Amino acid sequence: MKKMKFNLKKPLIAFLLFGLITPIVQAHEKLPYWKDVSVIEINKESPRTTFMSYDNPKDASTYQYERSKYYNLLNGTWKFYFVDDYRKLPGNIIDTSMDVSKWADIQVPGNWELQGYGEAYYVNQPYEFATWNPTPPLLPEENPVGVYRRDIDIPADWMNRDIYLHLAGAKSGVYVYINGKEVGYSEDSKDPAEFLINPYITTGKNVLTLKIFRWSTGSWLECQDFLRMSGIERDVFIWSQPKTAIKDFRVVSTLDDTYKNGIFKLAVDLKNTNPSSKNINIKYELLDNKGKVVSTSSQTVNVAASGTSIATFDASLPNVLTWNAEQPNLYQLLMSVEDNGKLVEVVPFRVGFRRIEIKDSEYIVNKKPLRLFYFNGQPIKLKGVNIHETVEGGHYIKPEQMRRNFELMKLNNINSVRLSHYPQDRKFYEMCDEYGLYVYDEANIESHGMYYTIYQDDMRKGAVGHIDGKKRGTLGHNPDYLESHLSRIRNMFERNKNYASLTIWSLGNEAGNGYNFYNAYTLLKELDKNLMARPVCYERALEQWNTDMVVPQYPSAKAFEYYGLHGRRTESADNRPYVPSEYSHAMGNSNGNLYGQWVEIYKYPNL
Repeated sequence: MKKMKFNLKKPLIAFLLFGLITPIVQAHEKLPYWKDVSVIEINKESPRTTFMSYDNPKDASTYQYERSKYYNLLNGTWKFYFVDDYRKLPGNIIDTSMDVSKWADIQVPGNWELQGYGEAYYVNQPYEFATWNPTPPLLPEENPVGVYRRDIDIPADWMNRDIYLHLAGAKSGVYVYINGKEVGYSEDSKDPAEFLINPYITTGKNVLTLKIFRWSTGSWLECQDFLRMSGIERDVFIWSQPKTAIKDFRVVSTLDDTYKNGIFKLAVDLKNTNPSSKNINIKYELLDNKGKVVSTSSQTVNVAASGTSIATFDASLPNVLTWNAEQPNLYQLLMSVEDNGKLVEVVPFRVGFRRIEIKDSEYIVNKKPLRLFYFNGQPIKLKGVNIHETVEGGHYIKPEQMRRNFELMKLNNINSVRLSHYPQDRKFYEMCDEYGLYVYDEANIESHGMYYTIYQDDMRKGAVGHIDGKKRGTLGHNPDYLESHLSRIRNMFERNKNYASLTIWSLGNEAGNGYNFYNAYTLLKELDKNLMARPVCYERALEQWNTDMVVPQYPSAKAFEYYGLHGRRTESADNRPYVPSEYSHAMGNSNGNLYGQWVEIYKYPNL
């Protein structure tokens, strides 16, 4: 095993290690996916709620994926081949006939830099691959690549089902191959990537290969302030569903105006990948914490061949047990699919009833009402922390480590957590539902290394073909990165939309503002407007229109006081809630005047 190396030196020194930047490619040359800013994903399934398929209610009620016979976790020891420059890869690296007996062993999940391959870099604002004069979308030619390989076994009784490969998180540009054939590509490292693999597999043994480039054009939106590392960072598994099954679902579980009665709505997307149409019976049951069914209904839906249909339900629950940080009451939702009278799938999910609002209060400040943040009809104070995926072993957080974090949070009166600066693993949200934590979810978007300037004369200032001295224009206003921003918003929303703990959405972190974030805000508001209509926030929006709360970073106690007294700095703006996204930092220094800040927070209702 090679000795692991860390580089915590000044950014310029780190940059010099990488050599020359990729030369500008002529328009007629076809770029590989990892260099092509227009390629975000290839052959990847649309984002959806992460769930598991079971064949009976008893196993489904455990919520343990391992209890499904249609789940196969691939974590563990894989074969691994590493090069520090992609041009050194053997041409036949993905061939199934290649002898891998001399390849190294590597643990999955795990960052390859902490297992002896390449270097882990810590930098704050700059890009570790272009700390001096970053020029998107160019990347270093000396781009390390790790190739992962293992055999997977496909049971015979899976072959008449839809089979998926699920990568919960891998960084950065991920090529997927099965039996030497390309399956697809993905580069959003902190959201799941799922691929339908039926066309590439056979019964029994198959060869799965993942070729991961340390940097891709997606890396330009992943400039987060933490240890920069690579590899498979979360679970990898294969799973299967019947050909008539649940594709996705959307839950509304809110409260009426009395805040006592539950409003329940369920929309289930049903798929049929058979060559002929099907009449599918879909049933739901909602059970309380004692196992009593409090609401149920079913309907038969015709789904065309290779098509989808939607089944919708709604119900009222008098005197519902509400979910909040103090009493996180949860109900169990079981959705069952019958095909031709036979039960073929059961999908479970936990449901919490709550109502999230920002609305005018009776307080008038600076000639306008204070708009406050209400949870279940009560204004609340968010006592929160930010969290990164970083432990001694790297970016992979084990479930027991997550659980210990939540225990410590609750012991210290923490009621909320901001996911800085990317969505977490699905198990994180499930535990937040259980423990009672208000989740401030954040899209996997940060381009701090390009800073925040908007140039009116050129939206692409600083990018290839738009060089103007040392001027850098924010990628938040560069239209070439619009779809890159929006895809990460969709990925976050679709995967996490149904969690009871999901309370606030964030568009990203330290990525400037402008055209892309105006579109991102509008998209996210539209996606959630008929579900839970949660607040959408963004720190770099400051007091512009595309944030529902003012969420600055590191304000002083005096700044808290100013907003408490005046409500806003911009005269034309509303008096929005003032909820700093970051306000206390202890990294080699003190963590500031917490007492003075909380004196002001408790003094004024909008803080």
